[in-house]
Order: sequence, then C-alpha cells, then structure tokens
Amino acid sequence: MEFKAGKKIYEGKAKILYETADPDLLIQEFKDDATAFDATKRGVIHDKGIVNNRISAVLFRTLEDRGVATHFVRLLGDRTMLVRRLAIIPIEVTVRNVVAGGMARTFGLEEGKRLKQPVYEIHYKSDPLHDPLMNEEHAVAMGLAAPEELATLKERSLRVNRYLIEFFSPKGIDLIDFKLEYGRYKGRIFLGDEISPDTCRFWEVGTGRKLDKDRFRRDLGGIEEAYQEMLKRVES
Repeated sequence: MEFKAGKKIYEGKAKILYETADPDLLIQEFKDDATAFDATKRGVIHDKGIVNNRISAVLFRTLEDRGVATHFVRLLGDRTMLVRRLAIIPIEVTVRNVVAGGMARTFGLEEGKRLKQPVYEIHYKSDPLHDPLMNEEHAVAMGLAAPEELATLKERSLRVNRYLIEFFSPKGIDLIDFKLEYGRYKGRIFLGDEISPDTCRFWEVGTGRKLDKDRFRRDLGGIEEAYQEMLKRVES
C-alpha cells in the first residue's frame, strides 16, 4: 500500500509528523535542522535527516527482532518512515553508561568516567522547563503514567541498553548514553521517536572520538563526517 503525507500534525526541532489515510499510522520526516541548549543554538547539518532516518530504521528493526515493540513500520523514503500513531507519554528516559553531558554538569563529575552500573533517569518532557529531572513519585502524582507503566519503561529501557551495547561493540562504538521516548498504542507501550546521533552519545572505542551531536553542541567540527561515519558503521 502506498502512503502519502496528509495534514501536518506536529513539527519539532528535528522531525515533522504527517497524517496518512490510515488513522493509526503517521509519516515521520527527519529534518536537517540542528538545535542545542534548548534551541538557543541553531544550525543545519547537511543530510542529517537522511542519516538519522536510516540509522533509526536499522536500530528499530534490531530491537524489534529482540522483542522490543517500537513505532517503526517501514522506511518510505530517504527522510521518511511509516510509524504507528502513539499517544506520547510526556516522560523522557535517559540511560547512562559513562559520565557525560548533563550528568557531568549536575554532579560535578569528570566526563568519561565509566559508571559501575547503568544509570536510569526520567525527565519531565517540557521544553519551557528544560526537561527537569524527576522521580517516579512525581510522575504518578502528576498523572503522567501509572506505576506499572513506569516499571515497564525502566525494564524496557535497560533492556534496550543491553541490546544496543551488543549491537555497537563489534562496530568499535562505545554507547555512552541515550534518550528514549515512549507512547501508548492500543493498550500497549511502544518505543517511539528516534535512535540516532541526535539522541545518543557515541564515542569511538580506543580514541574517544565523538560521533554524535556533541560535535555540533561543542563546535568540534567534522559534524557531517561524524554522522556519515556512524551511518557507515551501523549499516555495515
């Protein structure tokens, strides 16, 4: 069945969602726009949308093969994929294997320190509030998710972490940390959004070379090259 983009229902910093003729399915389009620091820094990363679309597709398929339900249905084009229409849970999950970014700043820790165990965090998904760190009691009290849903998010996110480490290690990539978003679909919880250099920290094993959006955030240069390198390794 051919799917065409209908009404635009959402446009974020990195993606656009369009309705299709099927009310349960959407078209997700990846943009080249890049933002950092709550969109106070803006730019364009050439072909980022193509790279993130293809990387996300491979990783969603990999997770589906291991029993993780995702919103991914299939690729449609260079920048577009067909996805299930989720009711997004306004909680952003972060899993950390190595100290970097926000964890280094918040706790005054040295970036690059490997953690004794993966750290699971949840944040309230709110751009105006800068996605503040929260706990499960906050989430339940605010009506964002039920206790059993929060348990599912934690178990599934830590499982995703194990599967992604298994995927990236043979490719010479150290999975530093990543963020995930989930949504409800026909009574079940599905992984949504994307998994890409925009939402993960990837460091080259042995050199520590950053192959993710930190190159844009920190003005490190070689941004497009890093994204293309990740695509090459993911698809190899």
